[in-house]
Amino acid sequence: MPPRPESVAEWMRLTRGDLALARSSAGPDVPAELLCFHAQQAVEKAIKGVLVFRGVKPPKIHDIGQLLALLPPEVARIPELEAARALTYYATISRYPWRGAPVSEVQYREAVRLAEAVVKWAADIVGR
Repeated sequence: MPPRPESVAEWMRLTRGDLALARSSAGPDVPAELLCFHAQQAVEKAIKGVLVFRGVKPPKIHDIGQLLALLPPEVARIPELEAARALTYYATISRYPWRGAPVSEVQYREAVRLAEAVVKWAADIVGR
């Protein structure tokens, strides 16, 4: 039987998978835009894992800012959470050829840096 969606362990397993993909190397067959999408997904799923851990059912949305607004006030915040709001762009817009500019190396590195910080934050909270 597959894990239930409200399983914190499953959210964190998927979070780590997206982070690993985000850390992959860009190249002719792997555009940085797709790697940034996985950085955004790691952040999104990390926040959703914390929400589930705190007893909040996460909505089916991709907006980092909206997810952050659902965190209970007593949950500790790190500065990277606010900065990670910008990664919402990579959830949809940047993944299609008719939208957005190519992602630079600097933008890619920043997306991964933010994802790493947020995943660590979530893992520290949920103990996984």
